[in-house]
Amino acid sequence: MRYHLVSIAAVLLALGVGVVLGSTTLSRTLLSGLSSDNADLGRNLNQAEAERDALRTKLADADSFAQSVGASAVRGQLDKRTVMLVTTVDTKPTERDAVSSLITAAGATVTGEVQLTDAFTDPQRSDQLKDIVTRLLPAGVQLPTATDPGTLAGGLLGPLVLISKENNKPQASADERAAALAGLAEGGFVRVGPDLAPGQLVVVMAGGAAQGDGAGDRAATVARLAIQLDQSGAGAVLAGPATSADGTGALGVVRADTAATSLLSTVDNLDTAAGQVVTVLALREQLEGESGRYGTAANAQSPAPGAPAE
Repeated sequence: MRYHLVSIAAVLLALGVGVVLGSTTLSRTLLSGLSSDNADLGRNLNQAEAERDALRTKLADADSFAQSVGASAVRGQLDKRTVMLVTTVDTKPTERDAVSSLITAAGATVTGEVQLTDAFTDPQRSDQLKDIVTRLLPAGVQLPTATDPGTLAGGLLGPLVLISKENNKPQASADERAAALAGLAEGGFVRVGPDLAPGQLVVVMAGGAAQGDGAGDRAATVARLAIQLDQSGAGAVLAGPATSADGTGALGVVRADTAATSLLSTVDNLDTAAGQVVTVLALREQLEGESGRYGTAANAQSPAPGAPAE
C-alpha cells in the first residue's frame, strides 16, 4: 500500500511539474504573439491616421479651391432671377449665408427667408398645422388633395412665397401673404425674415437626419414641403449635409421616391463649398426643366449637374 501511495504521489508531482513548465512556455509563446499582434495593430493604426490626415488635407484643399472659384463658376447662371430661401432650425447660418452670397454672384436676388421651427415638423402638432393651413388659405388658392402636413403646408407656402411660373406674377396679394405668414408665425410654425417678397425659385435647406421618436415623420414633412414648393414656382432645390441623405433625412425621403426625384433637385453636401456651388447650379438646372441627385452620398447620381454619373 505504501509503495502504491508513493507511486501515485510521484505521478501527480510529475504531472504538476509538467503543467507548470508547459504553461510557462505557453505563456511566453502567447505573450510573444500578443506583443507582435499589438505592434502590427499599432502600425496599422498609425497608417490609418496618416491616410485620414492626408484625406482631410485633400478635402480642405478642394474646399478652399471651391470657395475661390465658386463665384466665377456660377456667374450669370441666374441672371435677373429671384430666389426664396426656406430653412430648418438646424440649418447652419454659415451655409445659408454662403448659398445666399453665391445666388447673388449668379446674378439673382434673394427675396427673403422663411425658417421652419421644430413645431413645424413635430408629429404631435401635425393636426394643428393642417388646421391652421386650411384657415389661412388665401382666396382662389386651392390646396393639394394629399393630407400629409408637409404637402398641405407647401400648398399654402408656395403661393405665398413663390411667383407663378405660368404668368410670372405673385399668386397672393401682399395683404394675404402678410396675414397668412403672421398666422403661421403666431402658431409657432415659422419665423419670417424682414422685407419678404415672392421669388421665382426656392432653395429648401434641411439639417441632418432626424433623430428620436417620429424621426421619419419629421423628415417626410420637410421632404413633402419641398416637393410641393417645386410645383408652385419655377423650380426648387432641396439641400442638406451628408446625413440628410440617410433614411431619416429629408433628402433620403425624396431620393426614395422616383417620382419626386424626376422633378426636384437634391444636393447632399451643403456643408462644403463645392456643395454650395452645386446648389446654385442645380437652381439653373431647374429653370431648364431638369433635375438630379448631386453630392457624395451613395444615393447621389453625380457630384454636380453635367458631371459624369458615378
